Amino acid sequence: MEISEKFRLDGKVAIVTGASKGIGKFMAMALAQQGAQVVVSSRKLDAVSSVAEEFNSAGLKALGIACHMGDDTQIKALVDATIAEFGGVDIIVNNAAANPVFGPVQEAGDDAFDKIMDVNVKGPLNLAKYAYDSMKSRGGGSVINISSIEGITPGQGLGLYSVSKAALIQLTKVLAREWGPDNIRANAICPGLIETKFSEALTSNEKILKMVMMKQALPMLAQPEDIAGLSLFLASDASKFITGAAITADGGFTI
Repeated sequence: MEISEKFRLDGKVAIVTGASKGIGKFMAMALAQQGAQVVVSSRKLDAVSSVAEEFNSAGLKALGIACHMGDDTQIKALVDATIAEFGGVDIIVNNAAANPVFGPVQEAGDDAFDKIMDVNVKGPLNLAKYAYDSMKSRGGGSVINISSIEGITPGQGLGLYSVSKAALIQLTKVLAREWGPDNIRANAICPGLIETKFSEALTSNEKILKMVMMKQALPMLAQPEDIAGLSLFLASDASKFITGAAITADGGFTI
């Protein structure tokens, strides 16, 4: 067998949240380029429709569906629409995230906590739950949760975000344990500092950037496309014996 064939996703259907830009867009592109039918999802319909149109123009198969990952009704509608359009779900990439506060945890209110946990933890759980029956009926699937190195070792000013990302890692392990008998795998990717709009407050801060570069084994600022290959690996049969893992992609920051 050609090992490269294990990376093919022909006939598979993937939902990628937070896919209108940055890491999410490149992960969606990687899956589509390997043959998957991809649902590009984010909060704004015009943004996801634009990305889907870009993919389709390149000969890929994509559909844009708007969904706020803090809204359970919209999450269920996302899964229902995907099944109606493509016949099922095989791959979920939970990439959408929220972090409305930066600073000490004692200054963060309940509203901020609830928003962070709703989008970063409850939303990914509910998306996976709504897709479970379809994945099981199709012989298995792959859930990929985009956590963060903040879920492993908390950074300054990102306390609640760190709590949510640690919870997402544990949720990944729970899904891996409970859904393994159904051949549904669950893994987490824990990126370090990536140059995206989401991380702009950090990457534009010279003091923070210098500190990160000093601590990383690889003194480089990663780009969104640097995570895409790892998501493809975890979505495909190339990783069919891997589940419950939390894999860092951080340039060696957490060594």
